[in-house]
Amino acid sequence: MTKELRTPAQVLLESRQKASREKRAKVLAVVDQMKAEGDPITFLAVAKRAAVSNWLVYAEGVREHIEAARAGQAVAMTRQRKEGSVASPASLTTDLEFARAQVRALTEERDRLRAAVQRSLGERVDAVSVKDLVARIQELTVANQQLAAKLAQAEADGRSLQSELAEAQDDLAAARTALRNMMRDQNRDAP
Repeated sequence: MTKELRTPAQVLLESRQKASREKRAKVLAVVDQMKAEGDPITFLAVAKRAAVSNWLVYAEGVREHIEAARAGQAVAMTRQRKEGSVASPASLTTDLEFARAQVRALTEERDRLRAAVQRSLGERVDAVSVKDLVARIQELTVANQQLAAKLAQAEADGRSLQSELAEAQDDLAAARTALRNMMRDQNRDAP
């Protein structure tokens, strides 16, 4: 069994045909997925989700599948509207405006409350800070007074010790003088 030789053009053609089949299959799978999830099916949405060109979704064989899915969605929407299970556009617009008004009101209330909390916290911090600072100043004043008293006492003790030292030095000098005189007198009296 011999294998038929293919030309490069044939290989390229087969490769392109295979890629085209794969892309078409991907588009059809995306359409089925969107239908199952209830997402609105449009040619552009299908092309974006399948990551293919816009040209491919309009190609023969693909376009019909997308149009059938869109028609099925339109019928389902009409049935739901008749049954009242889907809100009308006017109802949705009203609900949207109501929600926007609520969001605005809640945003304003949040801003007012935030400002009030900031003011309150600022006042508390200021009050606590003033109290703490006053207490700290009082502590430091008392400590300063105690240290000043200790310093005055140490200076007085120092002065007292200086006078005692001077007196002791005078006594020592007198004792030395007396000892010298006594030794001199004894040396004279000795034969």
